[in-house]
Amino acid sequence: MKIALICDVLGEENNGTTIAAMSLLRYLKKRGHEVRLVCADADKKGQKDVYVVPNLSFGKLLDDYVAKVGVTIAKADKEIVREALQGVDVVHVLLPFLLGKEATKIAKEMGLPVTASFHMQAQNFTSYVKMNKVAPLNTAVYRFIYNNVYKHVDLIHYPTKFIQDLFEKEVKKKTLGRVISNGVHDYVRAKKVEKPKEMADKIVVLTTGRYAREKSQDTLIKAIKYSKYKDKIQLILGGQGVKEKHYKKLAKDLPVPPIFHFYSRTEIIDVLNYADMYVHPAEMELEGISCLEAIACGKLTIVSDSKLSATRTFAVDDRCVFKKRNPKDLARVIDFWIEHPEEKKACEKAYLESAQHFEHESCMEQMEAMLFDAVKGKAEEQ
Repeated sequence: MKIALICDVLGEENNGTTIAAMSLLRYLKKRGHEVRLVCADADKKGQKDVYVVPNLSFGKLLDDYVAKVGVTIAKADKEIVREALQGVDVVHVLLPFLLGKEATKIAKEMGLPVTASFHMQAQNFTSYVKMNKVAPLNTAVYRFIYNNVYKHVDLIHYPTKFIQDLFEKEVKKKTLGRVISNGVHDYVRAKKVEKPKEMADKIVVLTTGRYAREKSQDTLIKAIKYSKYKDKIQLILGGQGVKEKHYKKLAKDLPVPPIFHFYSRTEIIDVLNYADMYVHPAEMELEGISCLEAIACGKLTIVSDSKLSATRTFAVDDRCVFKKRNPKDLARVIDFWIEHPEEKKACEKAYLESAQHFEHESCMEQMEAMLFDAVKGKAEEQ
């Protein structure tokens, strides 16, 4: 097949959407498909089958932040999009922003089948203006993206059943959806990695992800302060983001200075393997690849009970779940697992066994099948 991937947000592989897009692209190419990538990455200009559109500007302040976190955001260019879609068999949209919206519209005009992934929650946007708890606003966001993109596509890829149910509830419509995890790569696996010497006598508690309000790393920092073992805990926050200065200030009085560091894709797997436990405190999470990676490494994984987070469904034991944004309850859960090493081993084994559901190759096979089905369905309509 000839496939066009439409990427409103790309850039460095340091976020879930970009990782998902590049993983799919590499898999489809490996399978022998011709894959055209439409994005705003200027450094990819001139590469075979890459169509580069202009960057979307939000003003200097926001543009500087976007550049800092290593992503690019696309501005729709009709001529470039039309050129990219000429002769393709199917169009796959990664996000329902300006480029995705325009590509969907043009593809439908050209009679092409279109599929679209669901990689965003309304709260990812509304939390930035501290309005994530305003239900009508979140509903308005969901209905806007439904009416502009998802209403018009042939099949929707949902990474979790959780987000499919939430979206359909918000828009009050049943959709033609496929629940397919974005998957965890084979290189993310349990292996023996020794702790760095300076951490040899410490209990390493790890969390990874963008430093942002909805990721709730502040809850974890406060929880360590309440822990009976705070003098022994080495907290590692793998990531970067707008909340970094705030989190460093919040954590300055911890007995063991926490580590704030952005790790490469290969580095973080080593950290996951030498950590004693992984905490995913996010209040909002559509899938949570970083959480799945911890599970794939057989790590004791603690998650929030938030109804807006898919990660709560990954827990293999109720004792791995804490009350959202409740640092005292999180401290209680952390301390329990520190004090019960044998039960911790059994729980880690259960987590490792559960990881088979997120095997990358299987997930990508399902994505490929979805694209084939969209083409078949469009052909049967004609």
